[in-house]
Amino acid sequence: MSNNNELLKRLERLNAIGIALSAERDNGRLLEMILLGAKEITNADGGTLYTVTDDHRLKFEIMRTDSLGIALGGSTGKEIPFPALPLYREDGTPNNNMIAAYAVLNDATINIADAYEAEGFDFSGTRKFDQNTGYRSKSFLTIPMKNHENEIIGVLQLINVIDSGTGVIIAFSPENQRLAESLASQAAVALTNHNLIEGLKDLFESFIELIADAIDEKSPYTGGHCRRVPELTMMIADAAIRNKDGPLGNFT
Repeated sequence: MSNNNELLKRLERLNAIGIALSAERDNGRLLEMILLGAKEITNADGGTLYTVTDDHRLKFEIMRTDSLGIALGGSTGKEIPFPALPLYREDGTPNNNMIAAYAVLNDATINIADAYEAEGFDFSGTRKFDQNTGYRSKSFLTIPMKNHENEIIGVLQLINVIDSGTGVIIAFSPENQRLAESLASQAAVALTNHNLIEGLKDLFESFIELIADAIDEKSPYTGGHCRRVPELTMMIADAAIRNKDGPLGNFT
């Protein structure tokens, strides 16, 4: 019964995190919420969130390892010093030896109980990190993040799930995997929606500026007025977005 109650609490927390993700408008905070939320519902000690770049690489966005006090990216203001991971080697072959790249290239969740015993993946970077820090990277859960069009836009990787009763590092259970996959799916949609909104906002601003420039060229006497119109328009739009009360609040 206690296990059922614990699972119910985690499902409720997953739902709350999903609602918060849909409401967040800052991209940096959104990425951070995704990783922190996934760590919370699985009780993972560490994790990394990558985004897929246009040149087929995985960019480090957020890194956390609680037991080491490592917090990089996101609201920390600290840059992640690692280069992006290539999805393909220089000869064009898939970079399937790297677990995060493999998850993207094969559209598959990878659940590894012990990285030091896993076969088929290159964990040399992980071992080097452990040697330098005294850490022991063990269990890994790596999940591709797919948007509503089934496109992979990022990777969520969690490390070292901790048993809440004993404090021992254990493998990610099937329940943990399903919860993390659900969050990754919600997160990918939230990220896509955020990018679409930002794109529409940029298009709107460009359109207003284009019209103002065209009128300005036709009639230089109204140039000052035309410059003020887009500025005032954007101020009104921003005020409408921030408003939470009254009729305009229904559109936020």
